[in-house]
Amino acid sequence: MTVITPHLSRVSMAWRDSELPLRLAVIAALMLITVAILAPWLAPFDPDQQRLLARLSPPVGVEGAKAGHWLGTDELGRDILSRGLHALRITLGLGVAGASLGMLLGLALGLFAGLKGGLVDDLVGAAIDIQIALPFTLLALLAVAIFGGDLMVLIAVLGIAGWETFARVVRGEVIKLRGQPFIEAALAAGASPWRIATRHVLPNLISPLVVMFALSFSQIVLLESTLSFLGLGVRPPTATLGSMVGQGRDYMPSAPWLVIVPSLLILLVTLVVQLLGDTLRDRTDIRLRQR
Repeated sequence: MTVITPHLSRVSMAWRDSELPLRLAVIAALMLITVAILAPWLAPFDPDQQRLLARLSPPVGVEGAKAGHWLGTDELGRDILSRGLHALRITLGLGVAGASLGMLLGLALGLFAGLKGGLVDDLVGAAIDIQIALPFTLLALLAVAIFGGDLMVLIAVLGIAGWETFARVVRGEVIKLRGQPFIEAALAAGASPWRIATRHVLPNLISPLVVMFALSFSQIVLLESTLSFLGLGVRPPTATLGSMVGQGRDYMPSAPWLVIVPSLLILLVTLVVQLLGDTLRDRTDIRLRQR
């Protein structure tokens, strides 16, 4: 064990320091994005076109499969592959928009609270505590039920879901950096808070922001899937991965592919984003690179 452990540690460090993990993660992410963008051209059928004579046909290779429907059809005869490609496009868009909105809101409030301190810091800290204490899934259900499942409403709800995580981490980092000598020197030189935030604080926040964005993206994808599963997501016939799982749950005993295909896509999206965030963290965190 004493011989194997250092060897495994060296292999782990060599893998982390190499460019291969980052390249694989970037390639996987680019492939997902490319497939999502080209969904209208890659999909073999119209995702909303119904073919009742071909309903609930299994994937190719299973007895009873219909020609051309590689992953089978749903209860209305719609092609699963076509709907999955378009759903991937919508889900990725909602995840990026929601995570970006939450990051911008949390970053602004965290910077403002950390640099100002005093009453502003107390108010932002209280808002963070309230957000953490409340069961946000229930609030999201209430908001979507009241304002509807329009894309803008859904993006706003998903963006608010994770702002407190960004604000809390950014606020803590700013408070820690505020006592560093280079910040005190900038203040003594008469630098404005805006210049200190953009030139001295933000560059030190890149690594935690990358990690938090990846985590927030995955959480937003799962939250959107939960809302769509409950019928409170994007309005039909527009498909998301979560709505496909929700619509197919009643047919799982006889047609499990209705749930398996979108569930695997959700797993793939979250896994790729997590791997990309982890490798980018290793490249942007100076403290990890110095070990």
